[in-house]
Amino acid sequence: MKRILLIIALLSVIVLPVSAKKQKITEVSDREYWADLAYKISLPVLKNMGNGELVKNMPVEFSPTFDNRNKSVAYMEAFGRLMSGIAPWLALPDDETEEGLKRKELREYALKAYVHAVDPDSPDYLKWDKEGQALVDAAYIASSFLRAKEALWEPLDDVTKERYIEKFQSLRWVDTPYTNWILFSAMTETFLLTVGAEYDKYRIHSALRKIEEWYVGDGWYSDGPHFSFDYYNSYVIHPMYVQVLEILVDRKIRLTDKSLAFVEDNYKEAVARIQRFCVILERLVSPEGTFPAFGRSITYRTGVFQPLSMIAWREWLPKELSEGQVRSAMTAVLKRMYEAEGVFSEEGFLQLGFAGHQPEIADWYTNTGSLYIAAEVFLPLGRPAEASFWVTTGEDWTGKKAWSGQNFPRDKAFK
Repeated sequence: MKRILLIIALLSVIVLPVSAKKQKITEVSDREYWADLAYKISLPVLKNMGNGELVKNMPVEFSPTFDNRNKSVAYMEAFGRLMSGIAPWLALPDDETEEGLKRKELREYALKAYVHAVDPDSPDYLKWDKEGQALVDAAYIASSFLRAKEALWEPLDDVTKERYIEKFQSLRWVDTPYTNWILFSAMTETFLLTVGAEYDKYRIHSALRKIEEWYVGDGWYSDGPHFSFDYYNSYVIHPMYVQVLEILVDRKIRLTDKSLAFVEDNYKEAVARIQRFCVILERLVSPEGTFPAFGRSITYRTGVFQPLSMIAWREWLPKELSEGQVRSAMTAVLKRMYEAEGVFSEEGFLQLGFAGHQPEIADWYTNTGSLYIAAEVFLPLGRPAEASFWVTTGEDWTGKKAWSGQNFPRDKAFK
């Protein structure tokens, strides 16, 4: 009996440390959580489209008030918006880590999907004509190429490249309204500029001129002549305005009779404005990892944080925002939102809603494909795992500090 008790005692001494060690090993870092979530959201779209089976297998849900446009636009929305968000991540070098293998798998599917998208003989050939919506998501596809040209554009075969150039040029028939839509034309034309194709400088210039006219102060732009309190500064205006200006400065492209210095000054101002806007975005995150659900297109979920994700990826965070607090705030949002019941369908696709499955809040233009603009939140994954954004110690964000009695910086308007 004594021998049995002694064996039990020895086992307890051995087993407890092993158990504790196992628990420590399985602890998930913020980077692992983000990468696993990006893979979860991306795989159903890219695996199916890479195999030419997205139209066949993607369950598409439409807003109860969906308009009379061709419903096949959903597939182009899903692909273009997803790729714009994960492009920098897929552009990282291959490695044999678990994340690296997932990234490589997605990139291989994505390259095949790009081919299907413009191949008239493919069952996943996208809806490029007779629908103005095509311009919107062509801009997101252009964004993916601009953000990861070496990884996603250059490996494509010459026929596929020519098809994209022709498709982008063919979209000039779309008469864009005086809203954020003018930036979609600017994006496709800017991409054409970068690959040496014929492009329309006027479409770029007129878009930039109107956006500049619509700046209303403190980091906010009006979406057209009248201001709307929604998140379209996040979904479209800030990121695309900065992307276009950056290309012009990099290529030393002058607009009309203005000097290059004029374009460079606009670019510097645009970067300063997006930084101020991101200070506001970070302060919208509550201590619980929620953010206000106001304005149209709220079903775009974490697309709200595209500007903050973009400047974290580019290492442009202003002095008011540390990498640790931004990462912690956004991780809290990701967990709060994507662990809610009903966000994903049984097949793994996003469903209409915000923090769950809530189709009644979808706008008249919203479908399953529209929701993949949420992937814009994953831009910081384009920084390698050893980058300071991922390895710096996490910190409480402004909302958490404020509501727990900690000191936090006073806010002030941007001049």
